[in-house]
This record gives sequence, C-alpha cells and structure tokens, in this order.
Amino acid sequence: MNTSLDGIALEIQWSNLIATVTEQARALQRIAFSPIVREAGDLATALFDRRGRMVAQAVTGTPGHINSLAAAGQHFVRAFPPDNLSPGDVLITNDPWLSAGHFFDITVMTPVFRGGACIGFFGSTIHHTDIGGYGVGAGARDVHEEGLWIPLAKLYEKGVANALLFDIIRRNVRTPDHVAGDLAAQVAAGRVGAERLNALCDRTGFDDIEALSDAIIGRSEEATRESIRKLTPGTFHGESIFDVPGGLKVTLKAAVTVDTDAGELVIDFTGSSPEAPIGINVVLNYTAAYANFAVRACLDPDLPNNYGSLFPVKVRAPEGSIVNCRYPAPVNARHVVGMYVPFPVLKALHQVMPDRVLAEGSGAVWTIQIQGKDDEGQPFTSSMFNYSGGTGARREKPGLSATCYPTGVAAVPVEVLEAAMPIVFTRKELRRGSGGAGRMPGGDGQVIGYRMRTRDPWLLNVVASRTDLGPEGLEGGGDGLPGRFLVNGKPVNEARKMAMAATDEVLMETPGGGGYGKA
Repeated sequence: MNTSLDGIALEIQWSNLIATVTEQARALQRIAFSPIVREAGDLATALFDRRGRMVAQAVTGTPGHINSLAAAGQHFVRAFPPDNLSPGDVLITNDPWLSAGHFFDITVMTPVFRGGACIGFFGSTIHHTDIGGYGVGAGARDVHEEGLWIPLAKLYEKGVANALLFDIIRRNVRTPDHVAGDLAAQVAAGRVGAERLNALCDRTGFDDIEALSDAIIGRSEEATRESIRKLTPGTFHGESIFDVPGGLKVTLKAAVTVDTDAGELVIDFTGSSPEAPIGINVVLNYTAAYANFAVRACLDPDLPNNYGSLFPVKVRAPEGSIVNCRYPAPVNARHVVGMYVPFPVLKALHQVMPDRVLAEGSGAVWTIQIQGKDDEGQPFTSSMFNYSGGTGARREKPGLSATCYPTGVAAVPVEVLEAAMPIVFTRKELRRGSGGAGRMPGGDGQVIGYRMRTRDPWLLNVVASRTDLGPEGLEGGGDGLPGRFLVNGKPVNEARKMAMAATDEVLMETPGGGGYGKA
C-alpha cells in the first residue's frame, strides 16, 4: 500500500474522491425513474471505507439523507463484514432505525473490490415513489401500517439478483416499475463509483484506501475540534414550538454544551415533546443528521462532511421522545418534526456566534402525495413533491423566499408533474409580505393551487405544518406569517389521508420566515 500522503498529494486525492462521489450522484439522477430524485435531488451518495466510515459525500444531497447514510454505514459492516463479501454483492435496507428514518428512503451499499479484497463501499439513499402501506402522510398508527420493511439484506449476491426479494418489493408497492427502476439506478450508480475508485487506485498505485481514509478522517476530525475550541465554553439553551398536522403542538428543546478542552459539542434534546400518536416521530439517526447540519453550517461550513467531522458532535435525546422514538412508533412523515431540529440548536448557538445563525424559517417542506385513477382507469401515484416557505433572515442579509431550508431539496417543476399525472396547477406565485418584518426581513412563502384532471374521486396526503404558529423573529425581528391549507376555500388541518371529489380545488399558502433585528 502506498502511504506517501503529503499535503499536496492528499488535496489531489481528496478532489478526485469528491469528483467520484459526485459522478455517482449525477449518474443516479440521470437514470432514476422518479421525479423526486431526478428533479428535486432527494438523495445522498457517499464513499465509505471498509470500516463503514463515511469518507466523502457528493456535493448534492439533503442533510437528512447524507448524515443518516453516514450512520447506516456502521450497521452494514457489522451485519456484513467486508471479508465475508464477494464481488457482485449489493446490500440493501430501509429499516428506519438503521438508516434514514422512514420506509420510503431505501439505502443501497455497493462493495468495491480490488485484487479480490473489499476496499470500501459506495452508498446511496433515495426517496422512492412508493413503498406500499399508508403512503406519504402522518395518519398511520404504528410503523407496520406504513409500508414494506426491508431488513439488512443482499439485493444481489455474486452478481445474481435476489429474485425473491425483488418479487416481494414489486408485489408490495403501487408503482413496481418505478421502484424497481430506481433500485436499478442505485445499483448502477454504485458500480460507476466502484469503477472510478479502481481507476483512481490504478493511477496512484494504491492497493486500498485505508491510508487515504485515515488521513482524510483524521484531519477532518482535528479541524472540527479546533473550530469548537475557539468557541465560548458552557451550556446554552434553545427552544422551538410549532404546530403539525391535526393541530398538535410540538416543543423541541436543545441544550448545547461546548467543551473546549475536549473539542467536543454535545446537543441534548431532553425536555422535548414525547412520541406522537401519528407518523411524525423521528429516529435518532435523523435527529442527529439535522442537528449536525445546524452545527456544521455555523461552525465551519468549508470543512469536509465525513465521519471525522461528525464524530466530535454528540447528539442525545431521551428514548420515547419525539426526536428519539421507539419501535413501533409511526415515522412516515418524520421530516415534519425532523426539519425543525436545527432551529432550537441555532437559537442556542446564537448565544455563542450570533453573526452566523438565522431566524426561524418555515421549517419542514409541505409534502404532497396524490393517488387515484385517470380517465382511462389507469392507477397513478404521484412521487412526493415538496413546497417550501421562506427562510429566516440573517444578521446582514434578508431571508430567502420559497426555499427548501434546511432540507436542500428542490421543488419538482409543475410542468413535470402535469406531464406525469392528471393534475393542473392553477396558481404558483410568491406570497408577498408573508416574511417577518425587521432590519432584515424574513423570506416570503408561496401560494400553490391545483386540481385534478379526472372524473373519478382521488386521495390526497398533505403534510402541512406551521398553520397556526408562524416562525419567530430574532433579536426583535417580526414573526413570519403562518401557512394556510384550503380545500374549496375552507381551512383544513388533517393528519390523515383525505378522500377528494373530482372537482375539489386545493390552495396552499406556505409560511414566511422570521425577521432579524428591529426595523
């Protein structure tokens, strides 16, 4: 193994790794079937070493997927030790507690072989069109109503597809061709990564990536610890309160402890709301993913995001809380709470680094899934599409309008949706004046109206939040306006799937972001 890794060589190899995982992500987006992957970028791809440590991630992806994928790597290598794997093996799971928090997100890991030995893995997590069960929404009463549970398993063994597992998946979902096609895209993207990594090893003379992995992870960890050591030591508190489907109020409390001696930061969610009876509960992986995102965005966003930079940030939450739910709690709409996790963390960090945080924003994207039959009697199920509100203002900049923060996904264009299913959008515009006032105003939400082009009744899942409590301003800034969800002009606040008449019209007004500072 070549271990000569001076600073210049390391920078070159690091750039090569980023290019490799980014090409893996682009390949996945190009060949994926579902618009949520192709258009919205609801995915994550990453390289892992043979110890299951995330070494590098692509430049695209969502924090919830990327950092949950990082945690999943450890579970895969424990269940499938690299020395027991063979060329052509491909691994899979959608276990919420081992990966990204709900069944729709399927993780695929492709081992990379060189000289007959496994030298690492390329992993991907994407949101699939359907996973059977309840569908996207919060109405299930336990996790088993929410869809197909795929344990840690081999999707391919020595290059041969697991026919029984593929058949089980196809027979349990509403869109079998789309789901099978997206799984094939994940497998193909993993093979692209493996080819590129072997080509890199050919150029550099590496037999494996262990020395490279150790150098990257070690430097990332030390740089993160040094950034933490520059902060004011102590424990700082933040709290965020918001409403979710069905009118429930959720409280998230975060105590952020800065230990400058160890160069560690501990985030404790003790005092947060208990598990909910509907599917908005969050597994600890997903909570840690978004808590880490808040810290990394403020601390040093230029540092690589990998096992080393994630390790000094510890996330704790009581078992049975809404941010560390226990089996068999329903979790399908876990993003409704998970995407609010950064806000109490940011409020705590405001006491340490006030120039780097932003006011509360709209939080979770409003997710929509539509099911029905077209006029020819053919069933359709929409791939989930997202609509965002405004972000909170920053100390020196206004908030961004209609921006998916903190998730980072994009909204699927209405033209794509209208081509893929019998839907007509009647309005799509900014909700002017919905952002909170302030020295720096919050970003505006948006207004989206739609109806279906079908004579038959249809089913609608809309997971709307902040329809009662708008995002709080910071340092005297005004609150953003709460959102509104209307059916035929009447306000609706439902966690369950709704039966809709063919002529029903939907109007959604997403929240504005909080302002920063007194006007």
